[in-house]
Amino acid sequence: MIKYSLILSLFLVSCVGYKLGGTKPAHLTQVKSINVPLFANDTLSVRAESMATNSAVDALSRDGTYRIASAENADAILEGRIETINYHQVSSSRRDSLRSEELRMEISIAWVLRDARDPARILEKGHSRGSSRFFAGGNLHVARSNALPDALRRACESMTTRIADGF
Repeated sequence: MIKYSLILSLFLVSCVGYKLGGTKPAHLTQVKSINVPLFANDTLSVRAESMATNSAVDALSRDGTYRIASAENADAILEGRIETINYHQVSSSRRDSLRSEELRMEISIAWVLRDARDPARILEKGHSRGSSRFFAGGNLHVARSNALPDALRRACESMTTRIADGF
């Protein structure tokens, strides 16, 4: 009997200080809902702003720390801007080193989380990056267009982790 009570007490002591949920940063404890207006786009990529906005809403919804709300009902407003989309060669053709076979797309998003009641008050801000690799065979434009949502999803997940978990 003493053996079982000792094991039970060790098990309970090992869980002290652990809690489920509520991992948001201390300065964002009052924020329960976020409005996400259409992101801005400083690049020449067509429809990237709508894809980035959808990726941000999806990432916030999947995380579950905050609710998505309209501008009138939100506690905070998440504004984003796609700053750059860069391409880097990962591998080239054996016969021609200038001809890319695989490329990496890197996207940079600048974002600001503002208080909805006082938009001049910035709750959090930062830069998030996302990348995706793709093959350059066939139609390069189609390959870039297909890689764009994946890179945006990764950048928005990075942004959501920072807002929801603080790192």
